Amino acid sequence: MGLNSAISSWPRARHHDAYDRRAATSGPGMNRDLNPQAEQMGDESMARNLAFQAQAIWPQEQALFDRYALDGAPRILDLGCGTGEITRRLARRYPRAALTGVDILAGNLALARAANAGLEARVHYETGDAFALAHADASFDLVVCRHLSQAVPEFPRVLDEIGRVLRPGGWLHLLSEDYAMLRMPRGAHDPDRFWVDVVLPYLESIGCDGRIGRHSPPLLAARGYRDVAVDYVIVDTERVPRAIFGGILRAWRDGYVDVLAAAGGRAAAEVRADFDSMITAVETPPNYAVWHVPVISARRA
Repeated sequence: MGLNSAISSWPRARHHDAYDRRAATSGPGMNRDLNPQAEQMGDESMARNLAFQAQAIWPQEQALFDRYALDGAPRILDLGCGTGEITRRLARRYPRAALTGVDILAGNLALARAANAGLEARVHYETGDAFALAHADASFDLVVCRHLSQAVPEFPRVLDEIGRVLRPGGWLHLLSEDYAMLRMPRGAHDPDRFWVDVVLPYLESIGCDGRIGRHSPPLLAARGYRDVAVDYVIVDTERVPRAIFGGILRAWRDGYVDVLAAAGGRAAAEVRADFDSMITAVETPPNYAVWHVPVISARRA
């Protein structure tokens, strides 16, 4: 189903906020590449990253699903499912659920299907476009969307499509990253400036929003969602093993050094040194580092 019919069947907010207008009009416009991080998302470093992030985040995140009170055999969409790390965890949490994992990258889906043994009857993976899902209106009781909002331009359009396929009264579970919420101990480099001066401008240059975590709640409120709540998963060196936290940073380094360097006019060796300084700090006790990860839940009107 195309996006035009999606928007007509799920009413958008009548008065878009400034972020909504900027997302629709900034940069090259509506015809620009809607998957500008495809190379990084399809790299083996991202598969590593998704595994590390699941280990770091899911132990705290899973309790939030109690809020949705899903009984019986719910229909769940994992949008931007990647390698299926969370799809499989959802299948274990909801043993009667029918789950659909959607991703645009065939390589990620191949890894997800390879790890799907024993779940084939309930878990289905398909190639799909988050801007134009091939599902009827009101198809799902719960839509889970994790690590996608910061990866695509024009994310409000994705929210419109989610609203179309989510049934009235259904829930959206949105993990929406915010790269200004990482705090690392200072070493040879200033890590706080790294995220603000290097990562956020790179994302802006490709039309993505590295602060989408804080922008997500008002976007949902503008679309008429009810019971909007924001929780935080705290990925820090007290709650998460240092090797896992360091693994996230190492995977980011391996996938993004070259594009960050090119976008910022810096040497790749310099950007790598920034990452290496943070990795060393995170993996070395008693240093403390923290990443606050916003998780927004909301019920469709």
